[in-house]
Amino acid sequence: MWLTWRAATERALYGDNGFYLRECPSGHFRTSVGASSVFAEAVLCELVALDDALGGPPVIDLVDVGAGEGTLAAGVLAAAPPGLRPRLRVTGVDLAPRPARLPGEIAWARTVPDGINGLVIANEWLDNVPVDVAEQTADGPRLVLVDPSTGAERLGDRPSEADLAWLARWWPMRAPGERAEIGRPRDEAWASVIVRLARGRAIAIDYAHPVDDRPPCGTLAGYRDGAAVAPVPDGSCDITAHVALDACAAAGERAGAVTTALTTQRQALRALGVTGTRPPVEHARDDPRGYLRALARASQEAELIAAEGLGGFGWLSQARL
Repeated sequence: MWLTWRAATERALYGDNGFYLRECPSGHFRTSVGASSVFAEAVLCELVALDDALGGPPVIDLVDVGAGEGTLAAGVLAAAPPGLRPRLRVTGVDLAPRPARLPGEIAWARTVPDGINGLVIANEWLDNVPVDVAEQTADGPRLVLVDPSTGAERLGDRPSEADLAWLARWWPMRAPGERAEIGRPRDEAWASVIVRLARGRAIAIDYAHPVDDRPPCGTLAGYRDGAAVAPVPDGSCDITAHVALDACAAAGERAGAVTTALTTQRQALRALGVTGTRPPVEHARDDPRGYLRALARASQEAELIAAEGLGGFGWLSQARL
């Protein structure tokens, strides 16, 4: 049976007994959320600043899209100061069942709620929104079909007119053999988040590439047990591809975003006070335990902002205020 990559990935990740409905993501790949509680603290700093900008509303939302095991939502809730926590409404959004140990104050939903007044965080969500793969031929782009059981591929029909227009604008292919991942479903997914913002900010964090530097062979990949594997859409592994965040930004603006910022995680977290600065060594004599704690934190911060690692992730921030 031959399927488009989008259809095969949808079934492999989210179909009956799909990968994300039965597996804990932290067992297969490392994310900023799992790397350190510093990430949740940085998100809390963003939320506190937004709360002030909104004038301290009676209720302020934190919505974690693609919440997985609920680690980020729980971390922000636990770290929230006394003046904010009673007003904080936290919602985790995921197709997977509610995690058993999630604090009772955190709501769990399969879809993004309407009327959000606060902050939406989508950390490594868009890269798992399934997309089709196209390959350039002498006769123009063709869809790539895949056998879900083996990962074998062959060429299919031309993409739809809407997908051809997306390719022409956001990922033009020039030479036969070049490949592109058609990001239009991700644009639509992100726009659906923006329209649910009443007042506030939405931030998407993901592997990304810009329109003037798309990878000519695409980025489709598989992950299992912490290692890269062949992307076979049989449900045995994660299937992911980097995100055209610039295209998502344009879709967000069409959906009503009034401000847009595209940056890297390194730049965004440094602006939130995550610097990776090591404590002065002389503190080791005065307070050895405190020094070791500060040194451990500095190491965690450094991982989150490493330019060749997590710090290289793209951050798309859009607001309706």
